[in-house]
Amino acid sequence: MKHPATRMLFSYWDALRGERAAPERGEIEPGEIRHVLADAFVLELDEDRDARFRLAGTRMCALFGRELRDTRLVDLWPERARHDVRRNLDIVVDETAGIVSGIVGATGEGETVDLELLVLPLRHRGRPNARALGCLSARIVPTWIGFHSVTTLTTVSMRVVWPSGRPLDVVQPPLDAIERRRRFVVHDGGRAHG
Repeated sequence: MKHPATRMLFSYWDALRGERAAPERGEIEPGEIRHVLADAFVLELDEDRDARFRLAGTRMCALFGRELRDTRLVDLWPERARHDVRRNLDIVVDETAGIVSGIVGATGEGETVDLELLVLPLRHRGRPNARALGCLSARIVPTWIGFHSVTTLTTVSMRVVWPSGRPLDVVQPPLDAIERRRRFVVHDGGRAHG
């Protein structure tokens, strides 16, 4: 995570969840994350894993030149990239882990902006993975924001952010389960002593 807003939101989410896989949506206090609200969003995830914006910050909406409420997250990417975006959302849902992505936003006028996307799982009224909390922040807020709108996103990198720092299902095999092999083999070389 490179952007301060991304790190701040992740730290807040991580502290809120404690020992749980994800915090409850109702526990999110906007005042606690006021410095990232302009870049923050909440997604609603339905049974088909269709993620729609329930809330989106003002700077995020200004970046796209429109209100994002009820917009599907995948619709911010071109059709050819939507499968990868859905696969990344599956990680959030299936693994109860976050994702952080490097994104390039482009306007119709050819301007670009480097963005960082963070998506973190939330519970909603006891249901796991019913909501997601995230932010989409520019490393440097472009001067053209509000004049030109981002029309397409391109994902350039993606990393899974495990709450504990690493995947829970990675298990090292016990030493005695590792097959032992000889390191040296002696071959009769044909050199006679004598």
